[in-house]
Amino acid sequence: MNRDVFERVVHEVLEELPEWAIEQVNNLRVIVEECPTPDQDPDNVGLLGFYEGIPLHERGAEYLAELPDTIYIFRRSHLQLSLPEDELVEEIRRTVLHELAHYFGMDDDHLEDIGWG
Repeated sequence: MNRDVFERVVHEVLEELPEWAIEQVNNLRVIVEECPTPDQDPDNVGLLGFYEGIPLHERGAEYLAELPDTIYIFRRSHLQLSLPEDELVEEIRRTVLHELAHYFGMDDDHLEDIGWG
């Protein structure tokens, strides 16, 4: 899957979010990168996505003039899964939603419990 198609899939996932979720998103950007940096993936496990920022529920009155939170979606890590295109699209969708869940304050343990680990 080339970069344009991959980015389009990510964009479509964001466009399909329910209205209540879209209304809550504030100061967030979603970026497609080819692969994670060593700081993002120090154990080189092939991260599919990475959330960097202050989760929504942790923001208080002191949250002013902050840089945007960022969700990174890693294209090469997804392609290395060698999935058929329909399964790859579903995995991209799952990764975007997983990282958005971190933005909304859900930790990995909770996501694992609900099947989104």
